Amino acid sequence: MGARAEAMALGNFSQVTEFILLGLSDTRELQVLFFTFFLLAYAMVLLGNLLVIVTVRTDPKLSSPMYLLLCNLSFIDICCTSTISPRMLVDLLSQRKAIAFEDCIAQLFFLHFVGACEMFLLTVMAYDRYAAICKPLHYTAIMSQQVCWVLVSACRAGGFLHSVQTLLVVQLPFCGPNTIDNYFCDVPPVIQLACTDIYVTEWLMASNSGLISLVCFLVLVTSYMFILVTIRVRFTEGHWKVLSTCASHVLVVTLFFVPCIFIYLRPFSTFPSDKHICVIYTVFSPVMNPLIYTMRNSEVKASMWKLWKRCRVF
Repeated sequence: MGARAEAMALGNFSQVTEFILLGLSDTRELQVLFFTFFLLAYAMVLLGNLLVIVTVRTDPKLSSPMYLLLCNLSFIDICCTSTISPRMLVDLLSQRKAIAFEDCIAQLFFLHFVGACEMFLLTVMAYDRYAAICKPLHYTAIMSQQVCWVLVSACRAGGFLHSVQTLLVVQLPFCGPNTIDNYFCDVPPVIQLACTDIYVTEWLMASNSGLISLVCFLVLVTSYMFILVTIRVRFTEGHWKVLSTCASHVLVVTLFFVPCIFIYLRPFSTFPSDKHICVIYTVFSPVMNPLIYTMRNSEVKASMWKLWKRCRVF
């Protein structure tokens, strides 16, 4: 802070051209362990989500809105993980973990674009389940194919509008230091390096990223509460499966949203533990999504098995 304050006082705003990422650890043995773990996780995300996309796209029976939304979630998970994992894997094997200023800003933009898209899409998926379980007679009218595509487009448009906050970061002066205590570029640690007063910027970031995370999470929880109430009132043997599936979905949603709320709804402070918390929603959540949303679905599993048998024939 002393060097930055001196630079500000002297008006020395020589623009930083790169940032140094400290990563998760500076111990070589741990870096090798992390590389192996994250490489396996990235492979699972790619293979698992690609399998979901191919299965849904090739089976006409999986044409309902629920599977269209699931297919889009798999695509977003691939994009989200690919924004961070490839560079992180390279950095784990590198001595000097530098990222150019332009690449850092690009990573910021795409991370928040696909991250916000996923938040909105998970909220739409919860609404889809609410409509299917609580309004079964009106479901086809509420969630038609046309409505589903409109909602997916709205998720993408919302993600783009959210990521425009990157412009606030670009306009900040960076004169040093240039060390980021994380394994990727994210808004909170990057703006802390700015050579200017960031009070207003931090509040804008918190009201943007933080409130979006919180509001989407509250809508999701409310949807699942309505589902649980409906199941309790009309409980039958078939609802055990619905209850079990909802519990799994709530677990995955909590793993994604709670760390995001903790990171982004907290202006004016960053903690050393933040980078470890980020692993939950950047790595664990994309790995869990295809497992939870498909492996507990008998129709998807049956379609995957048919796809496997067709591939074996060729």
